[in-house]
Order: sequence, then structure tokens, then C-alpha cells
Amino acid sequence: MIVQDDLVLELQNFIGQDLLITLDEDQLNILGQTFRPVFVGRVAKVTQGYLKLDPVVIKIITAPFFAFPTPLFFPLEKIIGVTPFDRDTIFPLT
Repeated sequence: MIVQDDLVLELQNFIGQDLLITLDEDQLNILGQTFRPVFVGRVAKVTQGYLKLDPVVIKIITAPFFAFPTPLFFPLEKIIGVTPFDRDTIFPLT
């Protein structure tokens, strides 16, 4: 698929840099915490199927700088927004 190939090539330019990504979900649940699908992390790997962030911060309202203990993998078809971002930037989640 050409669109996904273009996305892979674009994301590969960000390997080693921090990105803010949002997913095509209303909310997610990890470790009993429900939150909006907003993540900030360093791009570690990009393939035809997924984006790997390591380290990654989950932007949860009750813990906006929650550093997830393992890398996270995001399917490319679920990513709806990507932007270069400083993971220490504070912004409202409500």
C-alpha cells in the first residue's frame, strides 16, 4: 500500500527523535488505568506494520509523565497523528 509505505519512510526519518502520537481510539486501558491514546516517546524502530517507541511516556490525566517500563509497539493503521515533540512539555489532557 503506497500510503503506508510513505508513512513508513516519513517515520523512519524520526528514528532517535521524540514524537507525540495519537491513536484512533476513544480511550485505552493499561494496568487498570483508562486514558486517552496520547503517547510521547523516542522512535526506536519503524517497520511496514508498526512503530516502536522506547522509552515512552503515557499521557494519563492522573499521571501525565508516566514512563512505561517497557517499549510499546503501535500498529501503523491505528496512528492518526504524529508530531515532533519534547517529552517534558506540559499540556492539558482534559
